Amino acid sequence: MDIHSGVIAAAVLTVIAAFFIARAAVQAMQTARRLSFYSLRRMHNANAARLFLFALLLFGCAFWLPFYGEPIIYDYYPPSPTPSLTPTITLTPTITLTPTITLTPTITNTPSTTDTPTMTVTPFLPLAIESLFTGVVTPNPDAVFTQIQFSTKFDGLNPIDPQTVFELPVKTMYGGFDYNNTLPGVQWSALWYRNGELVFYETKPWDGGTGGIGGYTECSTPIGGWLPGTYEVQIFMGLEWKVIGRFVILDNLATPTPAETPAP
Repeated sequence: MDIHSGVIAAAVLTVIAAFFIARAAVQAMQTARRLSFYSLRRMHNANAARLFLFALLLFGCAFWLPFYGEPIIYDYYPPSPTPSLTPTITLTPTITLTPTITLTPTITNTPSTTDTPTMTVTPFLPLAIESLFTGVVTPNPDAVFTQIQFSTKFDGLNPIDPQTVFELPVKTMYGGFDYNNTLPGVQWSALWYRNGELVFYETKPWDGGTGGIGGYTECSTPIGGWLPGTYEVQIFMGLEWKVIGRFVILDNLATPTPAETPAP
């Protein structure tokens, strides 16, 4: 506790003591009024007067202490300097430089010609071929075919030396494939196209098993005969397209050997 706090506490205690003493003086006067003997009454009144005077003295002392007594105490007991708190260092934010120059984006060259992808048409059966159906139209949706392999020779199970490019002359072309999850009796069709035009087809109920190897389609007499071009074979089960194969036939590139001219 410092000197100032002690002086305030002493003043408060003095006021409290003065209050109780003044209360005791009032009680002494009230007691004196009830006494019959003059000497006793006079003695109690004298005590009450002394108590009042003492209470007034204490009130005066309580008023004097904080205003006059505290400076006198400081004359004898000078206060020691109180260390002040060292302020903590406050970090000053650094200045962020805002760029004033905004770079203009360069112009992107727009190509004058845009390549538009060509539309891929989903294979479908012509109505003329669909009208020839004699088997079941609804196939097993899980039926699958392998990629078609083309050759001009077939051993009964697989095409011999399959290729994708051939030269004229061509007599018969075979397209071999393996199959699985097929249902016997379901109508199947093979359409042969040359440069986008239908040149041959075959359609009949499936007479193979539910899975195996050795499936094939063959063509010997396309419309107009075998001509150079790009050929495409589409296989369907019912009306559902299953697989496509393509090959190219080129003209005969063999250069004929000139006949020898007999010597004269």
